[in-house]
Amino acid sequence: MLKLDKESHIGYISSLDSKRDDYEYWLSEHLRLNGVYWGLTALCVLGAKDTFDRTKIIEFVQSCWDSKAGGFGAFPGHDAHVLTTLSGIQILAIYDALDVLTETPTDEHTKDRKTQCVEFFRSNQLPDGSFQGDRFGEVDTRFVYAALNGLSILGKLTPDVVDPAVEFIQQCYNFDGGFGLCPGAESHAAMALTCLAALAIVNKLGVLSSEQIEDIGWWLCERQVPEGGLNGRPSKHPDVCYSWWVSSSLAIIGKLDWINFDKLRQFILQSQDLKKGGISDRPDNEVDVFHTCFGVTGLSLLGKDDLVEIDPVYCMPASVTQSFKKYPY
Repeated sequence: MLKLDKESHIGYISSLDSKRDDYEYWLSEHLRLNGVYWGLTALCVLGAKDTFDRTKIIEFVQSCWDSKAGGFGAFPGHDAHVLTTLSGIQILAIYDALDVLTETPTDEHTKDRKTQCVEFFRSNQLPDGSFQGDRFGEVDTRFVYAALNGLSILGKLTPDVVDPAVEFIQQCYNFDGGFGLCPGAESHAAMALTCLAALAIVNKLGVLSSEQIEDIGWWLCERQVPEGGLNGRPSKHPDVCYSWWVSSSLAIIGKLDWINFDKLRQFILQSQDLKKGGISDRPDNEVDVFHTCFGVTGLSLLGKDDLVEIDPVYCMPASVTQSFKKYPY
């Protein structure tokens, strides 16, 4: 009978930063801060939060600061983006280190970094309520979620930001019960999560009717395929990462029991690499920290394998998010 090999996954995650001579390490530089968040979140869920050196991780997060934009980039010298700024804030929150953002500024700015982060998120909101990821203008519901998530953690959500964002999210709802990355775009499971979680963060799930909730639940549970895994869109292969995107969405609307837990668990466990640790997108593929994170967080949502409880809205340990202020303040 397959079991979750916690120790090998902890070992795999802890080894990732030791591979600096590998080409792949530098090829993935643009994902480094996100990768630290994925790794740390997985370790927390596995009950091994102290595996990483807290001081070194906090120092790395600070080194990713983009003083021109007022947010965090993926790596030192990279431009700030709302996704990486959220990852930086989440890491600091997990380590109970958000106070480093309010220390005396060390750059040319007179405002502390918390204030700059708030301004960075707000500056990327467009007139229609959507958010661009950075100054280059790409729009995606992921960025709406990231901005509202980050502002929530910082306790800085305001109606002038929230209300238009909620209106934009409502426009991304599709006739089939899914959500797209923008109005009129194809339904996708990841966008269902970003839209539902964003609404949950600002206590606006009530803008969805009971009929819409039912349709959303059906669209999401239909993502489970015969192999037990979940896919992101109809007629696609299952992928371990949707163990998070779909399951957390169902959890938010109270319909997680609409999928088969045991079959999903088997699919995730079959995607483990039992020799070197880690979890891949599907059985027999190469592992990575992204799928390892969303494999174990998916199992946590299912209440399987004696894992630490994960918050389906924030994708952070529930013990951390319990301290967040609830909007409206």
